[in-house]
Amino acid sequence: MTNFNAREIRKEFPIFDRTVREGKRLIYLDSGATSQKPRVVIDAESHFYSFSNAAVHRGAHQLAEEATDAYEGARKIVADFLSAEVDEVVFTKNATESLNLLAYSLGSAKKESELHVTAGDRIVITEMEHHANLIPWQQLALRTGAELAWFPVDTEGRLDLSEIEKVITDRTKIVALTHQSNVLGTINPLDGIIGRAHRVGAIVILDACQSVPHMSINVKQLGVDFLAFSGHKSLGPTGVGVLWGRSELLADLPPFLFGGSMIESVTMTSATWAPAPRKFEAGVPNMAQAVGLGAALNYLNEIGLEAIHDHEMFLTQRLITGLEQNKSVQIFGPRNLEMRGGVVSFGVEDIHPHDLGQFLDSQGIAVRTGHHCAWPLNRKLGVTATTRASLYLYNEESDIDALLEGVADAQTYFGGK
Repeated sequence: MTNFNAREIRKEFPIFDRTVREGKRLIYLDSGATSQKPRVVIDAESHFYSFSNAAVHRGAHQLAEEATDAYEGARKIVADFLSAEVDEVVFTKNATESLNLLAYSLGSAKKESELHVTAGDRIVITEMEHHANLIPWQQLALRTGAELAWFPVDTEGRLDLSEIEKVITDRTKIVALTHQSNVLGTINPLDGIIGRAHRVGAIVILDACQSVPHMSINVKQLGVDFLAFSGHKSLGPTGVGVLWGRSELLADLPPFLFGGSMIESVTMTSATWAPAPRKFEAGVPNMAQAVGLGAALNYLNEIGLEAIHDHEMFLTQRLITGLEQNKSVQIFGPRNLEMRGGVVSFGVEDIHPHDLGQFLDSQGIAVRTGHHCAWPLNRKLGVTATTRASLYLYNEESDIDALLEGVADAQTYFGGK
């Protein structure tokens, strides 16, 4: 048992004041899809709309100045959270847009740029990628004639890096991978992959949606070239994401969208671009959402990412141990806590995941069922769907116990016991 007081933390999240399914306590185990929001985040977004709402980077009036200060202040919070420089942080709609931005811009880079992708180049991904970090690279390869290659997943749910030099070849231009699998919970070993990629002149792009909200991330220490994460999985609002990139690489990339705010000069026949990050933030941006994200990251810092991670690992061990005692349950992914996070996917013999999910919902337990936007990985696992429990700072031991009891009750209900 840890000293982490999840029960007190739950009181700061208004949604846990409600009940579901005829008065049952809400047991939310789907934070890998989207996290719940503390009051400080809701208040920050509401305060912006109530008192400082105006278009940022435009206008000379007080509201515009306040809005710009709040928006750029949020960028500074994100930069500090990642141990990055302020001008390396680009606000997007979500991590999916961040990754698509990169795929589009890399495919449109000038031919003389080292970032330009062309026929004969290789793009490397992994077999455990979320569709958001698979399809953009799949489509870039189709547009440019580049070759798509990937690291397979082994029987323990970890990447098979035994032939790393055959996968990341001298022709490799891009290596894009998840930091933590949204299905298996696996945390991927980055050092060897980054080292090999950089030795052959490739850039490394990290999908950090499942890691940034749960553990301390220092982009300078990681050594990656680009990183993407979503605000809504980090206690923040929906509609805001982050793309971090090394400043010299952002300077070399062309814009993703065109319009107001991202230009330096315009004539009727030509235009030049503002420097990053504004080059990638066309139009009036997601101002209130960025402010809410800043409040969320401050909140996470106040509690402490290390304490959050330790608490999640304590709960994860409790869940894995409990599921292992049920002989009809198959766990997908690592069964120990080495290099894994608080995401556990499993199947129950003779019960379809969707049926299990609906039964658990009837007990007030919210889990995720389906392919989790990772069809190739599901095919590798030999399943069409799994049930996934994903944990966060507001979960407590009783939530895990309720899930384990709910699985057993489902087996009785469906005649499996």
